[in-house]
This record gives sequence, structure tokens and C-alpha cells, in this order.
Amino acid sequence: MATIELRQVEKKFGDLHAVKPMDLTIYDGEFVVLLGPSGCGKTTTLRMIAGLETVTGGQILLNGRDVTWEHPSRRDIAFVFQLFALYPHMSVWQNIAFPLQAQEVPRREVRERVAQVARILEIEHLLRQRPRGLSMGDQQRVALARALVRQPAAFLMDEPLGALDAELRERMRGEIKRLHIEQHATTIYVTHDQVEAMAMGDRVVVMSDAVVQQVGTPAEVYYDPANLFVARFIGSPGMNLVPCLYRGGAVEVPGSGLVPLLPGWDTALERALGASCDLILGFRPEAARVTPEGPLNATVYASEMEGGYAMIHLTLGDEGGPIVHIRAGRDSRYPIGTSLRIALDPEMIRFFDPRTERAIPREVSR
Repeated sequence: MATIELRQVEKKFGDLHAVKPMDLTIYDGEFVVLLGPSGCGKTTTLRMIAGLETVTGGQILLNGRDVTWEHPSRRDIAFVFQLFALYPHMSVWQNIAFPLQAQEVPRREVRERVAQVARILEIEHLLRQRPRGLSMGDQQRVALARALVRQPAAFLMDEPLGALDAELRERMRGEIKRLHIEQHATTIYVTHDQVEAMAMGDRVVVMSDAVVQQVGTPAEVYYDPANLFVARFIGSPGMNLVPCLYRGGAVEVPGSGLVPLLPGWDTALERALGASCDLILGFRPEAARVTPEGPLNATVYASEMEGGYAMIHLTLGDEGGPIVHIRAGRDSRYPIGTSLRIALDPEMIRFFDPRTERAIPREVSR
């Protein structure tokens, strides 16, 4: 397999940056997801790695070899597209075998490798059929088989599940991840679906406005977002973000109450913003709980039953205050307008600088 390294890689169309200079290393056998909204530059990045798009600047290295200007056919990379791009006039067997035949691989080896990937993907019974007669899920398996059969140095996948319905997407996510683990294949996967990214990636590269916002494990981008964009984008719903005040070692949510702080926050906040400042408090829905002893007062704005839990939407403090979302037990029933007290898990609160929108790290003594 392969290690892929991007060094200050960028792409411009005229004066418009599709991808601003980025540094990124995808290690041998790693599954990395490029995640972000439409137009953020993730697919352009993938196409530059594949050689389908020329770079404006920077270098692309494959196992230490500079492939920046090499033709796609010499990069030993397999690409799986959102629209499966199968040849309708060929059988499934012919579709899978085509890349090997184009490389003039001996016939016997072609037969063996096609049979092997068909067995792995459980499509042996489809080999004589043509793609147009297959379900979307089976067509996706054929497209994956055509990529796998080449035994490339790396796999690039551009929203390969985008055309599937929700149930099939969930099943195919498991299939792709299982194949990745079995093949130990270096994989770069593009998606705008943050649930898909969190479920599949060893690391997630969050992009917005042609810039890499954060690179980290799913847990890191979820619990420790680098900035407000990542905090909002990751999670369903995203992180609750509440304007608050820091005064004399205490954080106050106006009209609602004080937020208890762990040691180290006062030093970090004063170092970043000063002894008296505005800041933004962030916490995930599961970091809050309803309790009579809670330091913050809130009013029920709406509630939703979501299967294993209830999502309660609350207005903090006075009418017109910020609306936050918390998870409660599935049997929780709070009529609209009910006054509640809530407490936050002090280990799960985060703070952001409202001017730079960057996260402020807590200073932990060692």
C-alpha cells in the first residue's frame, strides 16, 4: 500500500482558490475522510491526488516519489466515483476485468483476480449479468470490485454512496470499512455527510472555504473542535454555542446563571482574552442534564422523540435567549413553556474566542 503526502498543494481557477495551500499526510493503510460542505475543495483535492486535476502549486508524493506531474495511469491509484461509471454494454465480469486487460495482465491471472474480488464482495452470481439490470447496491459492489481487482497502491472514493438510499448507505458503509480492514488499503474518502465520516474514518479532514479547518480522529473533531465551524458542522445537531461573559474567574450565561469551571480554565481564558471578556461556551447535547440543582435556568422551547432518547430544545435564561439542544431519557416529557434547571458536565465544556472563532485550550497542570 502507500503513504501519500501533500506539501503546500493548492489549486486556483483564475483568481479563485478551489484549494488553498495545504499540508497533509495519509499514512500506509490509513482510512482518511475529506469532509465538508459542497464547494469546500474536497473533491478537487482528491482529483489532484489522482492526477485528474493539475496542481497550481506544491508537491504530491506517493511513497516518497514525487508524482505531481505524472500521468494518472502511472500513479497506481484506483478511483471510485459517485456515479458508478460502469460500461453498460459489458457484463459484470468484463467490467471488473477491464482494468487488468488494459494493463495486458495474463488471462489466467485476470480470471483468478476477478474470481477473488467477486467472492470477497459476494457478487459471483452476478458476473454474467449487465449493469443496467442490477440494483444500485449491486452496481456499487461492481464498481468497488473493479477498483479492488487492480490491487492499487491507494483507493480514492468520491462520495461513492451518494446515490443510494439511507438503508443501503448504512449497509455499504460497513462493507467498505470491512474491505478496508481486510485489504489494509490506504483509502481517501470524500463525503459531505458527517455521520458517514465519523463512522468510517481513522482520521477526518474537515474542510471549508478551500481551507483545512481541522485534522483529527472522529473523537477529536467531535469533542475538541478547533473552531466554531467544526463545532457547528460536526454532530447532529452540532455543538451548542452560547455567548457568555468571563468576569473575575467566573463564566456567566446572561439571564441564566454561572457555569462551574474546572481548574485551568481561569488561567487559559485570562491568558487568551483577559480578566474580563466576552467568549463563547460550547457543549454537546449529551453534556447537559436536567436536574433540580442545576446552575442554569431554561425554558422548554420544543421537544422531539428520536427513538432511544428525547431531544429537548431549551431557551436559556430570559425570553429571546439562546436556544440549546440537550439529550434526555426517551421517557422524558416536558410541555412547552416548562421551566427547568440544567447542569453541564464540566469535563465536556469548551470555550471559543468570539473574534478569531478559534478554540481556547484549557491549561492542565502536570
